[in-house]
Amino acid sequence: MTSDLLDELIDALRCLPGVGPKSAQRMALHLLQRDRSGGRRLGEALGGAMERVGSCRQCRIFTEGELCRWCRDPARDASKVCIVENPADVLAIERATDYDGQFFLLLGNLSPLDGVGPKDLGLDRLQERVESGDVQEVTLATSPTIEGQATASYITDLLVTRGVTVLQIARGMPVGSELEFVDGGTLSVAFAHRTAVH
Repeated sequence: MTSDLLDELIDALRCLPGVGPKSAQRMALHLLQRDRSGGRRLGEALGGAMERVGSCRQCRIFTEGELCRWCRDPARDASKVCIVENPADVLAIERATDYDGQFFLLLGNLSPLDGVGPKDLGLDRLQERVESGDVQEVTLATSPTIEGQATASYITDLLVTRGVTVLQIARGMPVGSELEFVDGGTLSVAFAHRTAVH
């Protein structure tokens, strides 16, 4: 029943979060048995995205162009920047709040033990952006985990001496939770009641 290509497909599917050997096998067999056109479409979409999607030069959000849609949008307030840990956080804030500024994507948290430092999070790029004088307000929307709070504290120290108002979203969210999994109502209230850090 099995083949080298099938084994390779199953192994490739296991790179997805939460997909173990059985789930990967079930997905692979489903595509081969019932949805070969879906499998081809998935392969083309994956190939295209891996080749052509990069990062916005200003905020690091995934995009096909030099600037993402949030940085290109003239209706968004470029003097306000919301710092988030991952792309799903941007989408959660867009759905749940009326935030009209731009974003900056960290793609993680500071973690010296794992070798993740400020440069890995693009904080040098954030610092340049703030020093350009356009940014007046930064909202920290990091998750209320220990790593998220340590990262927020580091960013606060980095920005507070540069005359930028630093806000943090209110903490009506469960401690230790990930921002992308918080319900829209809680996130909306937390965002509306963000407070000055310094």
